[in-house]
Amino acid sequence: MPFQVGETLTYDVSWSNYLVAGTATTTVRDKRRSSDSTAYYVVVEARPVPLVSRLYSLYYKLDTLIDTYTLLPQRASVYTEEGSRHRLTTTSFDASAGRALVEIQSATTVKSAIPMAATTQDAVSALYLLRALPLQAGLHVMMPVTNDGANYATTIDVAGPQRIRTPLGDRSSWRVTLAVADGNGQTVGKNLAIWIADDAQRLPLKLQADLAVGGFVLLLRDAR
Repeated sequence: MPFQVGETLTYDVSWSNYLVAGTATTTVRDKRRSSDSTAYYVVVEARPVPLVSRLYSLYYKLDTLIDTYTLLPQRASVYTEEGSRHRLTTTSFDASAGRALVEIQSATTVKSAIPMAATTQDAVSALYLLRALPLQAGLHVMMPVTNDGANYATTIDVAGPQRIRTPLGDRSSWRVTLAVADGNGQTVGKNLAIWIADDAQRLPLKLQADLAVGGFVLLLRDAR
């Protein structure tokens, strides 16, 4: 694997007119026994910088158990704080049954089961799977994703290698573009792309997305 327990990546997050609106970290916390297998426990957290937090009180946390053998998610959660609104979505993936069990807790608790393909990823495990793929120019991959209680069809295309400038210096990278459609076939976001380092670590150097709430760019600032 190009990643290991203890790896922590820190990103500067720019949003709309804010050069640095926040920070995001992703950490491989540990490797544990889980669901008759072993799994990497990965945690992603995002917070605004103090100036932005005065305007928008936000906090996001995603965590996922990723099977060490298949790199498929076993369980994932998405926790959001937006002002006084708190929401926790927990998804348990059952590939053999072709379904995901979803529990959404906010002012009330709602449980449901949604169908899914056996190769379905969640938002976090999809990124780590990308790092493990044999990337090459022209690679085309279809990836089903279930995230926060909804299914998405994701198309991945790889171009490169190309050099990009990051806070860690100029690096050669693979440019991975994504096209995402929801369950109704509607496109989600624009200009979705990830630049993954063309070396043994396959670090995600840059991520970008144009969403309804504005354009986001994440640049890798520190890798440990």
